[in-house]
Amino acid sequence: MPKLLIITTIQRTLRDFLLPYGDHFRSLGWQVDAMANVRDPYPVAEEHFDHFYAVDWGRNPLDPRNFGRTPRFIRELVEREQYDIVHVHTPVAAFVTRFALRKLRAAGTVKVVYTAHGFHFFKGNSPLKNFVFLNLEKLAGRWTDHLIVMNREDFSAAQTHRIVPPEHLTLMPGIGVDLSKYSAASVTAEQIAAVRRELGLAPEDKYILMVAEFNPGKRHRDAILALAQAQTAHLHLVFAGWGPLFEGTKELAVKAGVAEQCHFLGHVEDVRPLLKGAVASVLPSEREGLPRSVLESMAMGVPVIGTNIRGTQDLLENGCGILYPVGDIRSLASIFAQASSGDPSFASCAQRAMTHVRKYNLSAVLHMHEKLYLEIMQG
Repeated sequence: MPKLLIITTIQRTLRDFLLPYGDHFRSLGWQVDAMANVRDPYPVAEEHFDHFYAVDWGRNPLDPRNFGRTPRFIRELVEREQYDIVHVHTPVAAFVTRFALRKLRAAGTVKVVYTAHGFHFFKGNSPLKNFVFLNLEKLAGRWTDHLIVMNREDFSAAQTHRIVPPEHLTLMPGIGVDLSKYSAASVTAEQIAAVRRELGLAPEDKYILMVAEFNPGKRHRDAILALAQAQTAHLHLVFAGWGPLFEGTKELAVKAGVAEQCHFLGHVEDVRPLLKGAVASVLPSEREGLPRSVLESMAMGVPVIGTNIRGTQDLLENGCGILYPVGDIRSLASIFAQASSGDPSFASCAQRAMTHVRKYNLSAVLHMHEKLYLEIMQG
């Protein structure tokens, strides 16, 4: 029976993205365990894994905890359980785990796979940060059996900088979106009407949805300021998610004079009714890997407004969405006004997106992982 350990920095990453991987490989007879931060406020759904291990590390790569007891804990666990594959996600977990397992991997005891959900060096970032993060990735690449990236920019960068040998690099369509769950038919008119009642919307009101953690890189402020510039009284913004900038963004909406048009819902367990009722979704981010919220919107047939950055660009190219430059609030305000007016080009984008998103189907991506794991173990 093959044994797989999936590791992420925080438990929320497991909950939001990787539970289907536990289910799939357990259905094939594998033992699938998981590891994430002990302090994360989002408890993992342990029924999706055989065992869950809480580890004490910080989200800052230079946190002292990441180089003390934590690497030893990981190494001893992998030695004891004799995993065939350790698959790491997210930067801190990926670096610390690969550091901890470098000798075991060199001895052929375990295979280490890393999925980069967007390198922390990227076009538009500061040169100093890019230098630091690139060299960390090149160092950790020496301790990696296979690197998975999910957008063309990262694939090109991994090749150019030879982070791993070419035969150890794969470009995959993200971690997949469940098209059987995220579909236009999965939401009823009654559910959409209920959402509108809960938001307190009038019949003539429309709204744009943003699903994202409230952190600086997501640039919620751009959406707020664009709404203020658009001056469309019947257009609202709905925000789903938590994060450190949650209260500050609410205050910005008040200062910008659009507080009554902004709705801050916090974490939403099922965003599908919210999505289906929206005239569009928006993601103003400055950095992404392959944004899941964009994939979900595409699958639901909802037009997407996104920044012209890696990942988002991969998804929305060829007219599958509306792209604009990062931080260009004037352009975003104009796009918001178009959405409010019922511009027919938005519906055309959504139709193209529903076709394009099929290549990102979760079932296909799971089988890609299955094939890759078997190749790695046999190699």
